[in-house]
Amino acid sequence: MRFSTQMMLLQLACVSVVVVICTGVFVWIGVQQLRAEAETSALSIARTVAADSDVREAIARASADVGTPTNASLRGGPLAALAAAAEANTGALFIVITDDHGIRFAHPEPQLLGAVVSTEFAEALAGRETVSWESGTLGESARAKVPVRDPTTAAPVGEVSVGFAPSSVFKELPLLLAGVALAAAVALALGAVVSFVIQRRLERLTLGLQPEELAVLVQNQAAVLDGVGDGVLASGPDGVVTVANATAARLLGISDLVGRRIRGLELPGPVVAALAGEPKPPSQGGRGADAAEPLVLADHVVYIDTHPVSRANRDLGLIAVIRDRTDIVNLMDRLETVAAMTDALRVQRHEFANRLHVTAGLMDAGRVPDARGYLDDVLEASRIHEGSVAGGHLTEPFLVSLVEAKAAQAGERGIHLSVGPDSLVRGVVTAPADVATVLANLVENAVSAAVRGRQPGWVEVELLDDGDTLVLTVADSGPGVPDAARVFSDVPSTYLDPDAVHGRGIGLPLVREIAARLGGEIWLADAGGRDGNGAVFCARLPGVMGPPARPAQGEEQ
Repeated sequence: MRFSTQMMLLQLACVSVVVVICTGVFVWIGVQQLRAEAETSALSIARTVAADSDVREAIARASADVGTPTNASLRGGPLAALAAAAEANTGALFIVITDDHGIRFAHPEPQLLGAVVSTEFAEALAGRETVSWESGTLGESARAKVPVRDPTTAAPVGEVSVGFAPSSVFKELPLLLAGVALAAAVALALGAVVSFVIQRRLERLTLGLQPEELAVLVQNQAAVLDGVGDGVLASGPDGVVTVANATAARLLGISDLVGRRIRGLELPGPVVAALAGEPKPPSQGGRGADAAEPLVLADHVVYIDTHPVSRANRDLGLIAVIRDRTDIVNLMDRLETVAAMTDALRVQRHEFANRLHVTAGLMDAGRVPDARGYLDDVLEASRIHEGSVAGGHLTEPFLVSLVEAKAAQAGERGIHLSVGPDSLVRGVVTAPADVATVLANLVENAVSAAVRGRQPGWVEVELLDDGDTLVLTVADSGPGVPDAARVFSDVPSTYLDPDAVHGRGIGLPLVREIAARLGGEIWLADAGGRDGNGAVFCARLPGVMGPPARPAQGEEQ
């Protein structure tokens, strides 16, 4: 049996028990009221008869007479006639008048006149009124007994007993029972309707799941939310967050997510739009409109996938899965840097092999002096250029390697990359990952811009260190930045001008967050776009430089 059906039956049982108890109580109260009304009426009639002056005088004379009256003398007497008239007017079962010996002077059955009453009359002779249910010669009745007092001395000299038959007392009981039964039936029907409504409401709220299924569901939810490495955030149809695991709170930087509206979260606009499941505009880059776009959130690069949730054609809201891809993006940047350096080494190896082939050819031809002269020229050129790209302006090994690698890549695209004459780096790079990410990204953007600009294209890099701070500037000969206000936008590339070069993807927002995390900044010094000059980007990265390396013993000071 389903849980909702069990609940409905249990509610019906409870309602039925309550209705039965209430019905019993109401019937008992009604019966007691009818009994009390009958007793009150009997007492009032008995008091009225006992206070009649004729009754008092007649009973006083009879009590003073030592003899016992006969039945014949009492039949048709004044007291019998008075009692019969009172019975007819009040509907009482009987009105009995006795003297101090309990002799009946009035009774509904004439043959009992002159006989002693069948019930106790001592209380009345003691001057006390009594009300009770007793059985006598006429059967059970609600009766009241009142003393008849001597008109001269006020001493009790007899009693008046008035009784009502149960049939007359409870003649209104069927109507009372019918009303109570009708109220009970209405209460039961109302209880059944309410129980049915509660059952349907419970089934809608629990989606038809049983308690054991809900328990398993909670266990599975806890296991999934705490077991996955991704952030999970669920929101209802009204946009209020209902479930959020610790990873989601950490990635979004908000601890109290549950109960808050997604639209009210203090997050970048694209992140809020992604969490709310807003449809994306058609992509210009060939990706589907439903494909997740990378978003920069604080110092994290995240992908947000949303999925609508429904059951039985009922919209339950959205589930957003937040995947942290910061480590992967950083690793890709490092791999690209390593690949660039590898390409540069490959070019240098190829060039070195060519020189060896030339030297070997000259020597095989017996032209040793020419071979010697060729080698002297190669050495002289190496001394003059000292790395061709870095020249004498840059000696820090890591920066030289990175710039040489990027210069080789730029050269393959027809762009000349050079280090500015004002460059001066005396320290040693202590945070190569952050420096490589920022410098490589700015250089790659500059090379892409230079390819789109007037040819021949060029990119110039200048690097200066001041204590532990590295300041770098990257300029290019590209067309410049068309929208300087949005160049650092963290809106995905498909939301921007497809012809833009700077600011596409997550590169600039990511390096901006890296610089901010280090306590520095990245800014657009010149948007360019005039006189054949492109954009100029500057970056200040504190804490990435260390003191100069001490020269080894024996080297020049």
